Amino acid sequence: MARARQERAEITRQAILDGAAVAFDDNGYEGTSLSDVVKHAGVTKGALYFHFPSKQALARTLMDEQFHIAEQVPTTGDPGLQTVIDLTHRMAHGLRTDVRVRAGIRLVVEFGSFTHPDPTPYDTWIDTCRSCLKPAQQSGDLHAALDVDALSALLVGAFTGIQVTSHVRTRRQDLHTRVTDLWNFLLPTIVPVNRIARFHPTGTPQSPGSPTD
Repeated sequence: MARARQERAEITRQAILDGAAVAFDDNGYEGTSLSDVVKHAGVTKGALYFHFPSKQALARTLMDEQFHIAEQVPTTGDPGLQTVIDLTHRMAHGLRTDVRVRAGIRLVVEFGSFTHPDPTPYDTWIDTCRSCLKPAQQSGDLHAALDVDALSALLVGAFTGIQVTSHVRTRRQDLHTRVTDLWNFLLPTIVPVNRIARFHPTGTPQSPGSPTD
């Protein structure tokens, strides 16, 4: 009985997150009410408050879920530059196909830029990039004099701008192409010429959105 109750509670929690994602993706944080979440989730307000004490708690949970994408990126051996390339394509895939990812990113942009500036999500992604790029530099896949911290911040900022621009112009239909453009322009600058051929700007075959996916 206890397990059945836990399973029902988790189903309700996931329904609330799905409903909140739809509402936040459509209307943003300020434009979404808890009544909107209840309507989309198909639950009662009591059930919502049981799992999430406030709209902000809901938003924070969705913002944090985007980082699960980093855990899903397959690596061959140690993390490196291709890991980061694949991560950008996996994030692009999530933005195109997963309303939770879209909602989380929209909330990050809103919270990080205007309403209540919060650098935490950006700093987390920068740390993720840095943790892959430092080993890449140590193995000779990046120029030795390159500032990995600066490159990590540049990548996060560039991807943020690319996805927003893609959303506005094409509803993200061209997002994988624009991410590939980023890497095509960037790789000759950061990678020694004799190693460029090792990397796939479109992502490896197992990366969503790659030509062989």
